[in-house]
Amino acid sequence: MERTTLAAGSLSAARAVLNSDEFVLGPGADVVVVPTAAAFTGATHAAVTVADALSELDARIEGVMVVDRASSAEPYFAQRITGADVVVLVDGSALHARAVWRDTPVGAAIGAARLLVAVGSVATVLGDVMIDPRGGAPTVGLGYRSGLVLGHPAPPDQLARTRELLGEDETFVVVGPEGAVIGVEGAWRVVRPDVVVTRGAQTVSL
Repeated sequence: MERTTLAAGSLSAARAVLNSDEFVLGPGADVVVVPTAAAFTGATHAAVTVADALSELDARIEGVMVVDRASSAEPYFAQRITGADVVVLVDGSALHARAVWRDTPVGAAIGAARLLVAVGSVATVLGDVMIDPRGGAPTVGLGYRSGLVLGHPAPPDQLARTRELLGEDETFVVVGPEGAVIGVEGAWRVVRPDVVVTRGAQTVSL
């Protein structure tokens, strides 16, 4: 089964792509919102905000309240994510999301999602390499997607440090608030500007 991933810098950017010709969701598409990353700032509010933002879609939208390791082990939540047409990961604490999803049924279901939409900094957990937001050093990601290292906007000196540590072997993609990239089984392309792609200190293209 082909897996497609949309990494968008903000909810408004994700909404713009989902409402464009890039995706044609069938009538009544089943959309599941996973608000794990917003556990500290209000998971329920985050799920409702996403549902409101995507209300223009002809879709059935439901939040699954996966906020900790216990809920990430719940078979029902994993099954709900597995059966969904679209899985939306809300913005928030990427480190919390990584800790909650790692080696759990819900994490495995997210990794296998047919259409995965990651909003904001939560996208940074998806690859084999994750950028630690506390200082910009590469660390271990969840390995759900391949082909690049996804980054979030940070101070210039921190981004420079990240690029130096990654070196020229890794494609580092910083997705700004208005930006978005789409990946299909490891083949990525930019679909909204406000995206910077580098290898080492050199700016490149996807």
